[in-house]
Amino acid sequence: MGTDYVHGYTTAETRRLTDQAGTLADLLHGDTQYEPGSKVLEVGCGVGAQTVQLVTRSPGIRLTAVDISEESLAHAKARVAATAPQANVEWQHGDLLTLPFEDQTFDHLFICFVLEHLPHPAEALAKLRRLLRPGGSITVIEGDHESAFFHPRSTNAQRVIDCLVELQAEAGGDALIGRRLQPLLTEAGYDEVSARPLTVYADETLPHLVDGFTRKTFIAMVESVRDRSIASGLRTETQWEQGIRALERAAEPGGTFHYTFFKAVGVKAAATEGVGSWSG
Repeated sequence: MGTDYVHGYTTAETRRLTDQAGTLADLLHGDTQYEPGSKVLEVGCGVGAQTVQLVTRSPGIRLTAVDISEESLAHAKARVAATAPQANVEWQHGDLLTLPFEDQTFDHLFICFVLEHLPHPAEALAKLRRLLRPGGSITVIEGDHESAFFHPRSTNAQRVIDCLVELQAEAGGDALIGRRLQPLLTEAGYDEVSARPLTVYADETLPHLVDGFTRKTFIAMVESVRDRSIASGLRTETQWEQGIRALERAAEPGGTFHYTFFKAVGVKAAATEGVGSWSG
């Protein structure tokens, strides 16, 4: 796995990930709960925004959190220590393609906003499958930037969103990967795969979503590629500012914003009938 994270490792990005996780906690995690004592691997824990949700919503799990960035791991450790000091978490620095764990080590795998950054997501999912015990589950959550639509409609706003999609593709990722989760998991060898959309809609009657998602999550995510978009010639400074201003109108009175995440769950076929139980 490469380290060309399109959004950058910045204080602003850490803040954005935190805002996103808090705003979307119930949407993304509401039906995910692991049994106490189960061994769970969080692949690509980043700054720990989702890690906190895992350990607080499934108390008693034995979580291993992995990330390729030592700086992100440090943020994650501090976050968990501050908000869930009782949690049983083992921290591991490393590449998800070459993790040092033995086969069938974990009861569950959890992957959130990671596959979009990988050049070969099906290969990564297949390699991770060996770490899962028979009967265990995998849960994957991703977004799809083409699911963003908004009022007032604006070509300028759409073009700055397209910059993010294009730059992520140039880095080897796929900002539209949410729609691919079911076939990706099936291709990687998982069974009983199911996927469903998780929709966010915000307007002035939902101020917490306007602020937490439209402004602090989505627009902030687009803004994270401003300098790269201008440097690469995708937009001029004036065009960028026009696009962001047009997008911000969706967060103002009379504006609306919609986005869809996708959540998929699969299992590793049990060697014998009745091996284990899972939820995700």
